[in-house]
Amino acid sequence: MDDKNSIKIFEDKKVRTLWDEEKEQWFISIIDVIEVLTQSDRPRKYWSDLKAKLKKEGSELSEKIGQLKMKSSDGKFYKTDVATTEQLFRLIQSIPSPKAEPFKLWLAKLGQERLDEMSDPELSIDRALKQYLELGYSENWINQRLKSIEIRKELTDEWKSIGLKEGFEFATLTDIITKTWSEKTTKEYKILKGLKKENLRDNMTNTELILNMLAEASTKDISQVTNPKDLEESKIVASQGGNVAKVAREALESKTGKKVVTSKNAKNILENQKKIE
Repeated sequence: MDDKNSIKIFEDKKVRTLWDEEKEQWFISIIDVIEVLTQSDRPRKYWSDLKAKLKKEGSELSEKIGQLKMKSSDGKFYKTDVATTEQLFRLIQSIPSPKAEPFKLWLAKLGQERLDEMSDPELSIDRALKQYLELGYSENWINQRLKSIEIRKELTDEWKSIGLKEGFEFATLTDIITKTWSEKTTKEYKILKGLKKENLRDNMTNTELILNMLAEASTKDISQVTNPKDLEESKIVASQGGNVAKVAREALESKTGKKVVTSKNAKNILENQKKIE
């Protein structure tokens, strides 16, 4: 299956989605949808109770729900219950929520947008730009973020060409890169910024993003030259790539006397942006 993991935004809430090229349909995280519709702080418990209720009522919907690996808040991929847009339309009928109708419209739009993007790939970039603008990010930050997505894709494509697997192996190498240049693992970095489910890169400052891009781009370039054969050799390359950005970070910090890696997150950045405006 050729899939495409991505995050979609519904009323400032993130919803994990996966596009199946072969079946040409979206698979969407049910937990994320329930969290959006119910605003429950225990969406997994809500879903468990709802499944039991549907089964008791004789509905076969919950039995047809599948599982796919989706990226969790710790950056790793875990199996999670997913539904197609058609299944979600039926499921939403069992969830009392004032957001039900707006969400249905959002689902319908999501399907059409994907068909449009397949015929014109530039639209996906335009939509990502629009989503970040709607969330309040500055255009300068957005340009850096979109570039970081491109560089990340080039790196993961290089890892795939080696035969490395998404999930644990990708997360392991990412952790090495991050730890080397920032002196913090991905988990430690997120704790510093007070993050839980939020994406780390979406909460980096411009300088942090640039150094992270340098680390990942350097890792990709070194990998293409040294041709590592497996995960163990790729770990060495990841450390070398991260070290390039580490040297740059230390040089910058020595000149400014300020730490690059800080607790500033998106909320801080956006609040400061509003004050400036």
